[in-house]
Amino acid sequence: MQTWKAFGKFIGSHLAFIAPICVALGVLFPSQLAFLKPWVTPLFAFMTFQGALGNNLSNLGRTFAHPAPMLVTLLVSTVAMPLVAFALATLLFGGSPNLVLGIVLEYSVPVAVVSTMWIGMFGGDVSLGLATLLISTVLSPVTIPLTLHLLLGQTVEVDVAGMMGDMLVQIALPALAGMVVNDLSRGRGKAELSPVLAPAAKVALVLIILSNSTGVAPYMRNLTPQLVGVIVFIGLFASTGYFWGLLIAKLWRRPREVMVAMTYQTGMRNISAGAVLAAQYFPGEVMFPVMMGTLFQQVLAACFGSFMRWLLAREDAALGQKGRGILSQDALRC
Repeated sequence: MQTWKAFGKFIGSHLAFIAPICVALGVLFPSQLAFLKPWVTPLFAFMTFQGALGNNLSNLGRTFAHPAPMLVTLLVSTVAMPLVAFALATLLFGGSPNLVLGIVLEYSVPVAVVSTMWIGMFGGDVSLGLATLLISTVLSPVTIPLTLHLLLGQTVEVDVAGMMGDMLVQIALPALAGMVVNDLSRGRGKAELSPVLAPAAKVALVLIILSNSTGVAPYMRNLTPQLVGVIVFIGLFASTGYFWGLLIAKLWRRPREVMVAMTYQTGMRNISAGAVLAAQYFPGEVMFPVMMGTLFQQVLAACFGSFMRWLLAREDAALGQKGRGILSQDALRC
Protein backbone atom coordinates (compact mmCIF):
# COMPACT_ATOMS: atom_id res chain seq x y z
CA MET A 1 0.00 0.00 0.00
CA GLN A 2 2.86 2.40 0.76
CA THR A 3 4.28 1.77 -2.71
CA TRP A 4 0.89 2.55 -4.24
CA LYS A 5 0.61 5.81 -2.30
CA ALA A 6 4.19 6.75 -3.16
CA PHE A 7 3.35 6.16 -6.83
CA GLY A 8 0.47 8.63 -6.57
CA LYS A 9 2.64 11.22 -4.82
CA PHE A 10 5.25 10.83 -7.55
CA ILE A 11 2.69 11.62 -10.24
CA GLY A 12 1.32 14.57 -8.27
CA SER A 13 4.71 16.11 -7.58
CA HIS A 14 5.85 15.72 -11.21
CA LEU A 15 2.71 16.91 -13.02
CA ALA A 16 4.61 19.94 -14.29
CA PHE A 17 6.66 17.52 -16.41
CA ILE A 18 4.13 14.73 -16.94
CA ALA A 19 1.35 16.94 -18.35
CA PRO A 20 3.39 18.32 -21.29
CA ILE A 21 4.66 14.80 -22.04
CA CYS A 22 1.06 13.54 -22.15
CA VAL A 23 0.10 16.35 -24.52
CA ALA A 24 3.03 15.44 -26.78
CA LEU A 25 2.08 11.75 -26.77
CA GLY A 26 -1.54 12.59 -27.60
CA VAL A 27 -0.40 14.73 -30.52
CA LEU A 28 2.04 12.10 -31.82
CA PHE A 29 -0.19 9.02 -31.39
CA PRO A 30 -3.83 10.13 -31.73
CA SER A 31 -5.12 6.95 -33.38
CA GLN A 32 -3.36 4.63 -30.90
CA LEU A 33 -4.87 6.50 -27.94
CA ALA A 34 -8.39 6.81 -29.39
CA PHE A 35 -9.55 3.86 -27.25
CA LEU A 36 -9.41 6.13 -24.17
CA LYS A 37 -12.16 8.49 -25.35
CA PRO A 38 -15.18 6.48 -24.06
CA TRP A 39 -13.55 6.28 -20.63
CA VAL A 40 -13.02 10.01 -20.14
CA THR A 41 -16.41 10.74 -18.55
CA PRO A 42 -16.30 7.97 -15.90
CA LEU A 43 -12.62 8.72 -15.20
CA PHE A 44 -13.40 12.38 -14.65
CA ALA A 45 -16.37 11.59 -12.40
CA PHE A 46 -14.15 9.29 -10.33
CA MET A 47 -11.46 11.94 -10.06
CA THR A 48 -14.02 14.51 -8.89
CA PHE A 49 -15.42 12.07 -6.31
CA GLN A 50 -11.97 11.37 -4.87
CA GLY A 51 -11.15 15.08 -4.66
CA ALA A 52 -14.41 15.79 -2.83
CA LEU A 53 -13.71 13.19 -0.13
CA GLY A 54 -11.62 15.80 1.66
CA ASN A 55 -14.65 18.01 2.20
CA ASN A 56 -17.53 17.89 4.67
CA LEU A 57 -20.46 19.91 5.94
CA SER A 58 -18.45 21.39 8.82
CA ASN A 59 -16.05 23.00 6.29
CA LEU A 60 -19.02 24.57 4.57
CA GLY A 61 -20.44 25.72 7.90
CA ARG A 62 -17.21 27.45 8.94
CA THR A 63 -16.87 29.14 5.57
CA PHE A 64 -20.50 30.23 5.34
CA ALA A 65 -20.16 31.82 8.77
CA HIS A 66 -17.71 34.26 7.14
CA PRO A 67 -18.44 33.89 3.41
CA ALA A 68 -16.90 37.09 2.03
CA PRO A 69 -13.52 35.58 0.91
CA MET A 70 -15.28 32.66 -0.79
CA LEU A 71 -17.78 34.93 -2.53
CA VAL A 72 -15.04 37.27 -3.76
CA THR A 73 -12.98 34.33 -5.03
CA LEU A 74 -16.00 32.94 -6.88
CA LEU A 75 -16.81 36.37 -8.30
CA VAL A 76 -13.29 36.77 -9.65
CA SER A 77 -12.95 33.25 -11.04
CA THR A 78 -16.51 32.83 -12.35
CA VAL A 79 -17.34 36.32 -13.58
CA ALA A 80 -14.39 38.70 -13.85
CA MET A 81 -11.79 36.44 -15.47
CA PRO A 82 -14.13 34.98 -18.13
CA LEU A 83 -15.23 38.53 -19.03
CA VAL A 84 -11.64 39.78 -19.34
CA ALA A 85 -10.62 36.63 -21.25
CA PHE A 86 -13.52 37.17 -23.66
CA ALA A 87 -12.65 40.83 -24.23
CA LEU A 88 -8.95 40.15 -24.86
CA ALA A 89 -9.56 37.02 -26.96
CA THR A 90 -12.08 38.88 -29.12
CA LEU A 91 -9.61 41.71 -29.61
CA LEU A 92 -6.71 39.40 -30.50
CA PHE A 93 -8.40 36.40 -32.16
CA GLY A 94 -11.86 37.68 -33.06
CA GLY A 95 -11.58 36.26 -36.56
CA SER A 96 -11.72 32.73 -35.14
CA PRO A 97 -14.83 32.26 -32.95
CA ASN A 98 -13.77 28.72 -32.01
CA LEU A 99 -10.48 29.94 -30.55
CA VAL A 100 -12.29 32.68 -28.62
CA LEU A 101 -14.73 30.07 -27.32
CA GLY A 102 -11.86 27.81 -26.21
CA ILE A 103 -10.19 30.67 -24.34
CA VAL A 104 -13.42 31.65 -22.58
CA LEU A 105 -14.13 28.00 -21.71
CA GLU A 106 -10.63 27.71 -20.24
CA TYR A 107 -11.45 30.45 -17.73
CA SER A 108 -15.09 29.50 -17.09
CA VAL A 109 -14.37 26.11 -15.54
CA PRO A 110 -14.43 25.62 -11.75
CA VAL A 111 -11.52 25.95 -9.36
CA ALA A 112 -8.89 23.21 -9.67
CA VAL A 113 -9.04 20.33 -7.20
CA VAL A 114 -5.25 20.41 -6.89
CA SER A 115 -5.42 24.02 -5.66
CA THR A 116 -6.14 22.73 -2.14
CA MET A 117 -2.81 20.88 -2.17
CA TRP A 118 -0.92 24.10 -2.89
CA ILE A 119 -2.97 25.97 -0.28
CA GLY A 120 -1.97 23.40 2.34
CA MET A 121 1.69 23.55 1.32
CA PHE A 122 1.85 27.29 2.09
CA GLY A 123 -0.19 27.33 5.27
CA GLY A 124 -3.36 28.61 3.67
CA ASP A 125 -6.94 28.23 4.89
CA VAL A 126 -7.70 24.71 3.67
CA SER A 127 -11.28 24.84 4.97
CA LEU A 128 -11.91 27.95 2.89
CA GLY A 129 -10.23 26.29 -0.09
CA LEU A 130 -12.29 23.12 0.19
CA ALA A 131 -15.57 25.00 0.59
CA THR A 132 -14.81 27.30 -2.35
CA LEU A 133 -13.84 24.30 -4.45
CA LEU A 134 -17.08 22.48 -3.66
CA ILE A 135 -19.35 25.47 -4.34
CA SER A 136 -17.47 26.31 -7.55
CA THR A 137 -17.79 22.70 -8.70
CA VAL A 138 -21.46 22.29 -7.80
CA LEU A 139 -22.40 25.58 -9.48
CA SER A 140 -20.42 24.85 -12.67
CA PRO A 141 -23.25 22.99 -14.47
CA VAL A 142 -25.08 26.33 -14.41
CA THR A 143 -22.25 28.86 -14.58
CA ILE A 144 -20.30 27.39 -17.52
CA PRO A 145 -23.17 26.98 -20.03
CA LEU A 146 -24.64 30.32 -18.94
CA THR A 147 -21.31 32.13 -19.38
CA LEU A 148 -20.73 30.63 -22.82
CA HIS A 149 -24.29 31.39 -23.89
CA LEU A 150 -24.24 35.01 -22.68
CA LEU A 151 -20.81 35.83 -24.10
CA LEU A 152 -20.77 33.73 -27.27
CA GLY A 153 -24.33 32.62 -27.91
CA GLN A 154 -24.61 34.96 -30.87
CA THR A 155 -21.57 33.53 -32.66
CA VAL A 156 -21.32 29.90 -31.47
CA GLU A 157 -24.08 27.36 -30.90
CA VAL A 158 -24.08 26.29 -27.25
CA ASP A 159 -26.16 23.29 -26.13
CA VAL A 160 -26.93 24.71 -22.69
CA ALA A 161 -29.36 21.97 -21.57
CA GLY A 162 -27.16 19.09 -22.73
CA MET A 163 -24.04 20.62 -21.19
CA MET A 164 -25.78 21.20 -17.87
CA GLY A 165 -26.98 17.60 -17.75
CA ASP A 166 -23.57 16.13 -18.53
CA MET A 167 -21.80 18.38 -16.04
CA LEU A 168 -24.30 17.42 -13.38
CA VAL A 169 -23.29 13.77 -13.84
CA GLN A 170 -19.57 14.37 -14.32
CA ILE A 171 -18.92 17.09 -11.73
CA ALA A 172 -21.71 18.16 -9.38
CA LEU A 173 -23.11 14.77 -8.31
CA PRO A 174 -19.67 13.10 -7.79
CA ALA A 175 -18.56 16.13 -5.73
CA LEU A 176 -21.64 15.96 -3.54
CA ALA A 177 -21.30 12.17 -3.25
CA GLY A 178 -17.70 12.50 -2.04
CA MET A 179 -18.68 14.98 0.64
CA VAL A 180 -21.65 12.85 1.78
CA VAL A 181 -19.47 9.71 1.99
CA ASN A 182 -16.95 11.58 4.12
CA ASP A 183 -19.67 12.90 6.43
CA LEU A 184 -21.49 9.57 6.79
CA SER A 185 -18.20 7.79 7.52
CA ARG A 186 -17.34 10.39 10.21
CA GLY A 187 -14.23 11.54 8.39
CA ARG A 188 -12.96 8.09 7.39
CA GLY A 189 -13.57 9.00 3.75
CA LYS A 190 -10.88 11.66 3.97
CA ALA A 191 -8.56 9.82 6.37
CA GLU A 192 -8.71 6.29 4.90
CA LEU A 193 -10.53 6.08 1.56
CA SER A 194 -9.18 9.21 -0.13
CA PRO A 195 -5.46 8.30 0.29
CA VAL A 196 -6.13 4.86 -1.20
CA LEU A 197 -8.00 6.29 -4.19
CA ALA A 198 -5.66 9.25 -4.71
CA PRO A 199 -3.07 7.41 -6.85
CA ALA A 200 -5.85 6.03 -9.07
CA ALA A 201 -7.22 9.57 -9.44
CA LYS A 202 -3.78 10.78 -10.53
CA VAL A 203 -3.65 7.97 -13.12
CA ALA A 204 -7.14 8.99 -14.27
CA LEU A 205 -5.91 12.57 -14.76
CA VAL A 206 -3.00 11.35 -16.88
CA LEU A 207 -5.32 9.24 -19.03
CA ILE A 208 -7.73 12.15 -19.47
CA ILE A 209 -4.91 14.45 -20.60
CA LEU A 210 -3.70 11.77 -23.02
CA SER A 211 -7.15 11.31 -24.50
CA ASN A 212 -8.00 14.99 -24.77
CA SER A 213 -4.63 15.80 -26.33
CA THR A 214 -5.50 13.67 -29.35
CA GLY A 215 -8.12 16.26 -30.28
CA VAL A 216 -5.51 18.98 -30.81
CA ALA A 217 -3.15 16.79 -32.86
CA PRO A 218 -4.07 18.35 -36.26
CA TYR A 219 -3.52 21.86 -34.90
CA MET A 220 -0.25 21.14 -33.09
CA ARG A 221 1.13 19.46 -36.20
CA ASN A 222 0.22 22.47 -38.32
CA LEU A 223 0.92 25.43 -36.06
CA THR A 224 0.12 28.82 -37.53
CA PRO A 225 1.21 32.23 -36.21
CA GLN A 226 -2.30 32.64 -34.81
CA LEU A 227 -2.10 29.36 -32.87
CA VAL A 228 1.33 30.31 -31.53
CA GLY A 229 -0.23 33.58 -30.41
CA VAL A 230 -2.94 31.62 -28.57
CA ILE A 231 -0.26 29.60 -26.75
CA VAL A 232 1.53 32.77 -25.67
CA PHE A 233 -1.74 34.40 -24.61
CA ILE A 234 -2.80 31.40 -22.51
CA GLY A 235 0.56 31.35 -20.74
CA LEU A 236 0.51 35.07 -19.96
CA PHE A 237 -3.14 35.30 -18.95
CA ALA A 238 -2.91 32.18 -16.78
CA SER A 239 -0.02 33.75 -14.88
CA THR A 240 -2.13 36.82 -14.05
CA GLY A 241 -4.78 34.69 -12.34
CA TYR A 242 -2.64 34.29 -9.23
CA PHE A 243 -2.12 38.03 -8.93
CA TRP A 244 -5.87 38.71 -9.04
CA GLY A 245 -6.40 36.86 -5.77
CA LEU A 246 -3.17 38.08 -4.19
CA LEU A 247 -3.79 41.77 -4.89
CA ILE A 248 -7.40 41.65 -3.75
CA ALA A 249 -6.45 39.87 -0.51
CA LYS A 250 -3.60 42.32 0.17
CA LEU A 251 -5.69 45.42 -0.54
CA TRP A 252 -8.52 43.94 1.53
CA ARG A 253 -6.05 43.22 4.37
CA ARG A 254 -7.08 39.60 4.69
CA PRO A 255 -5.07 37.25 6.99
CA ARG A 256 -2.17 35.37 5.44
CA GLU A 257 -4.00 32.02 5.30
CA VAL A 258 -6.92 33.61 3.43
CA MET A 259 -4.54 35.38 1.06
CA VAL A 260 -2.88 32.07 0.14
CA ALA A 261 -6.25 30.40 -0.49
CA MET A 262 -7.56 33.24 -2.64
CA THR A 263 -4.31 33.42 -4.61
CA TYR A 264 -4.27 29.80 -5.65
CA GLN A 265 -7.99 29.50 -6.28
CA THR A 266 -8.12 32.45 -8.64
CA GLY A 267 -5.04 31.10 -10.42
CA MET A 268 -5.80 27.40 -10.86
CA ARG A 269 -8.61 25.95 -12.96
CA ASN A 270 -10.09 22.50 -13.52
CA ILE A 271 -8.72 22.32 -17.05
CA SER A 272 -9.72 18.67 -17.42
CA ALA A 273 -13.37 19.69 -17.06
CA GLY A 274 -12.96 22.22 -19.86
CA ALA A 275 -11.23 19.68 -22.07
CA VAL A 276 -13.98 17.09 -21.50
CA LEU A 277 -16.65 19.64 -22.43
CA ALA A 278 -14.71 20.82 -25.47
CA ALA A 279 -14.35 17.25 -26.71
CA GLN A 280 -18.05 16.50 -26.22
CA TYR A 281 -19.66 19.64 -27.57
CA PHE A 282 -17.35 21.62 -29.84
CA PRO A 283 -14.98 21.32 -32.82
CA GLY A 284 -11.36 20.33 -32.26
CA GLU A 285 -10.17 23.92 -32.60
CA VAL A 286 -11.99 24.79 -29.34
CA MET A 287 -9.93 22.14 -27.57
CA PHE A 288 -6.65 23.81 -28.55
CA PRO A 289 -6.65 26.76 -26.09
CA VAL A 290 -8.01 24.55 -23.31
CA MET A 291 -5.31 21.91 -23.67
CA MET A 292 -2.61 24.55 -23.87
CA GLY A 293 -3.53 25.38 -20.29
CA THR A 294 -2.19 21.99 -19.20
CA LEU A 295 1.26 23.04 -20.42
CA PHE A 296 1.37 25.95 -17.99
CA GLN A 297 -0.80 25.32 -14.93
CA GLN A 298 1.45 23.15 -12.75
CA VAL A 299 4.59 24.97 -13.87
CA LEU A 300 3.04 28.32 -12.98
CA ALA A 301 1.79 26.96 -9.65
CA ALA A 302 5.32 25.86 -8.77
CA CYS A 303 6.86 29.16 -9.91
CA PHE A 304 4.29 31.16 -7.98
CA GLY A 305 5.02 28.95 -4.99
CA SER A 306 8.60 30.20 -5.07
CA PHE A 307 7.30 33.77 -5.26
CA MET A 308 4.93 33.07 -2.37
CA ARG A 309 7.81 31.78 -0.22
CA TRP A 310 9.77 34.97 -0.95
CA LEU A 311 6.77 37.19 -0.20
CA LEU A 312 5.91 35.46 3.07
CA ALA A 313 9.56 35.45 4.18
CA ARG A 314 9.75 39.18 3.42
CA GLU A 315 6.61 39.82 5.47
CA ASP A 316 8.03 37.78 8.36
CA ALA A 317 11.27 39.75 8.21
CA ALA A 318 9.35 43.05 8.19
CA LEU A 319 7.28 41.97 11.19
CA GLY A 320 10.47 40.91 12.98
CA GLN A 321 12.11 44.27 12.38
CA LYS A 322 8.95 46.08 13.52
CA GLY A 323 8.89 44.01 16.68
CA ARG A 324 12.55 44.74 17.41
CA GLY A 325 11.88 48.45 16.84
CA ILE A 326 9.06 48.45 19.37
CA LEU A 327 11.27 46.68 21.91
CA SER A 328 14.02 49.25 21.34
CA GLN A 329 11.62 52.14 21.94
CA ASP A 330 10.36 50.50 25.13
CA ALA A 331 13.94 50.10 26.31
CA LEU A 332 14.67 53.79 25.65
CA ARG A 333 11.61 54.81 27.63
CA CYS A 334 12.86 52.76 30.57
